[in-house]
Amino acid sequence: MTLTNWAGNTAFQAKDIHHPASIDELRRVVAGSSRVRALGSGHSFNHVADTTGDLVVLDRMPDLVEIDTATSTVRVGARMTYARLAPLLHEAGFALENMASLPHISVAGSVATATHGSGDAVRCLAAAVSAVELVTADGSLLSLSRGDADFPGAVVALGALGVVTSLTLDLVPAFELRQYVREGLTVEALDHFEAIMSSGYSVSLFTDWRDTRVWVKRAEELTDPDWYGTRPADGPRHPLPAMPADSCTQQLGVPGPWFERLPHFRPDHEPSGAGDELQSELLLPRDRAVEALRALFAIGERIRPVLHISEVRSIAADDLWLSPFRGRDSVGIHFTWKKDVAGVLPVLELVEETLAPYGALPHWGKLFTRWPACPPDFRDLVGRLDPDGTFANDFTRTLLGD
Repeated sequence: MTLTNWAGNTAFQAKDIHHPASIDELRRVVAGSSRVRALGSGHSFNHVADTTGDLVVLDRMPDLVEIDTATSTVRVGARMTYARLAPLLHEAGFALENMASLPHISVAGSVATATHGSGDAVRCLAAAVSAVELVTADGSLLSLSRGDADFPGAVVALGALGVVTSLTLDLVPAFELRQYVREGLTVEALDHFEAIMSSGYSVSLFTDWRDTRVWVKRAEELTDPDWYGTRPADGPRHPLPAMPADSCTQQLGVPGPWFERLPHFRPDHEPSGAGDELQSELLLPRDRAVEALRALFAIGERIRPVLHISEVRSIAADDLWLSPFRGRDSVGIHFTWKKDVAGVLPVLELVEETLAPYGALPHWGKLFTRWPACPPDFRDLVGRLDPDGTFANDFTRTLLGD
């Protein structure tokens, strides 16, 4: 059976697929391979994890969750998903600062591609990493910690430096949130964009570039009946208007633990269209967001025929070399497309062209056609740690200009 990604739009070309059950076995596989890549939960929509060599799947590696209460950190194995990790942290009185909309995804894969949630004051998931351990090209183990010179290049690394075996994540005290959905946000309300996006711990706009809803996740009750000209949803909502809300986390302002409110989707349900979709996302400086959004509303008629829904999120700056949020507070404009590659690609190119003047950068795990320049510091790091290209593939070679 052909191995594909979650969406089924990418079939992996690997000549062999390995499922190592220990660190030592993983080291032997890597050391014995001339070309190798690691696969996480397969939620990327492009060829970032593909290879014509050996593909390593870490689904048989031992589970690892080591909570250090003294330093408020947790060390987790690369196969760990946020859905399995979060309840364990909460039981111990801790939380992650942020989560993505899907808890189903692996920690290592999410970190490697700079996946993120939403919140003016919270950074992408990779920014929580304080240490990383990986198997390098000769099969040896390399550990890097925050403060090491190469650390900012080794966190968001697209698998180009080695196979990550564990990550240490910063923790915060456990907390509760309420989730509200507000409907009927108008284009005119973009005048209040900064106030809207800062009105909760995590805020998302869902739009088809005509009708817009707001997901607000906050500790306090939201009591204003006319909040920015919107009305409260009269029941649970799914981000896709035609979909039932059974797979979504609880709404209507009911308080609950952080890990049951920050994601949009419940871990025990298939999210969204269960893979019947394509995704892309462009990240741009927060201070250009309103201009960019107005430009997209102006071409909404071109976008809607191939679109399920778009989501607008806010992400705080970090200092990681390959992060699209490096040195800039950002806004992400996400597109969940219909599964129609021929129809989507020309519209995606139009969207990229429209957003290019605002400094847009792509999400590494989604579809894009415009490649950003590779930071020289990351190119140098790859050259030092993987001079023979053991972890290279077409994706990384294009990025590096090889």
